[in-house]
Amino acid sequence: MTVPAAPSPAVGRSVSGVPAGVYCALDTVDLDRATTLARLVAPHVTGLKIGLEFFLAHGAAGYRAIADQAERTGLAIFLDLKLHDIPNTVAGALRAVVPLAPRLITLHTSGGPAMMTRAVEDAVNDAEKAGVVRPALIGVTVLTSLDAHDLAAVGQGADPQAQVLRLAGLAQASGLDGVVCSPAEIAAIRAATDPDFALVVPGLRPGGVVAGDQKRVMTPRAAHDLGATVLVVGRAITAAADPAAAAASIAGSLA
Repeated sequence: MTVPAAPSPAVGRSVSGVPAGVYCALDTVDLDRATTLARLVAPHVTGLKIGLEFFLAHGAAGYRAIADQAERTGLAIFLDLKLHDIPNTVAGALRAVVPLAPRLITLHTSGGPAMMTRAVEDAVNDAEKAGVVRPALIGVTVLTSLDAHDLAAVGQGADPQAQVLRLAGLAQASGLDGVVCSPAEIAAIRAATDPDFALVVPGLRPGGVVAGDQKRVMTPRAAHDLGATVLVVGRAITAAADPAAAAASIAGSLA
């Protein structure tokens, strides 16, 4: 069934506490390279994504090095840890990272409603104790590297869109602020969730850039027009000969 696209949030506007726009994924374990990339792209993006590989390599100290730069230039930090464990363990992980004051933190929706509900409650309490703004909790639905064949291989018979919609509905019911989804599911989720439910969309490739290991891809402009809140772009910026120019080009395509 074809679902009509909804109007997208304006770039730069906050949706459910999430500043909308382009976020550059600093997917590297090299601290110097990450800080250099952050400096280069800062004038052209809304936020910076710090992923699991960087955080495991450098921990809170590395995070603060990027966050200090982001604070000086007014950028949001997206801490993409994809937490997935029993409710008590995820609560403990949040207790450790919420005081760092990221604007977004991810956790897997497949952890279930008890885990997500507990995470929402604890994030509120942890932020209050630390004196920081509560991070938006964003649920990971189906990774953009997976397709129907991959889901069947792990015993999930649903097609990717059906599974994403199921998990997005569960995330919203559990109190999460939004979900991560592929570009292919934006319109369907927009039609099935509240207007202020944030959609964080990776798997974006400007025209002429190869898909790599992403199986469900789209251009940033097309994803924006369908209603994406956060456009996560990694290699198309970070692997470019001129990352600043690449970031500026993508931002300009949304104007």
